[in-house]
Amino acid sequence: MVINEKDVVKNVDAATVQGTRAGATATPSFRRQSKSGALLALALAAAVSIGAQAKAPGGLGADVSLSSLSPEAQKTDQLIHSGGPFPFSRDGVVFGNYEKRLERKPRGYYHEYTVPTPGAHNRGARRIICGGNPPTEPDACFYTEDHYNSFHRIVK
Repeated sequence: MVINEKDVVKNVDAATVQGTRAGATATPSFRRQSKSGALLALALAAAVSIGAQAKAPGGLGADVSLSSLSPEAQKTDQLIHSGGPFPFSRDGVVFGNYEKRLERKPRGYYHEYTVPTPGAHNRGARRIICGGNPPTEPDACFYTEDHYNSFHRIVK
């Protein structure tokens, strides 16, 4: 809380007249009180928001329908369910979930597959991560377009 200098002077003057201790009754001006109250409310809202995000189950974004994904993602999903062949040698490798954004499962549960990015000269950032065994019948698949920073459960 910020105390206005004029309020302190008024408080000291009043304490001198009344014979009491200065500082015990100092109150901030209304304008300062409004600003500090607004800042407190903003800080509290931010803390609640951050806490809610940290507690979000699995750190997942909103579900996404397979039909709303790019044609490349739809083709990758089709290849996953048919067992390949996959265009990249790293497709099907174990995904470690080191970022812990997906539900924790034993190592080997998740596998990653590249979603080709048109115009990219490498694998790009888009992936589909599927969990479960056998890989052609996954329990769930997740789409990331930002190289594991965020995930969305794919719903059919």
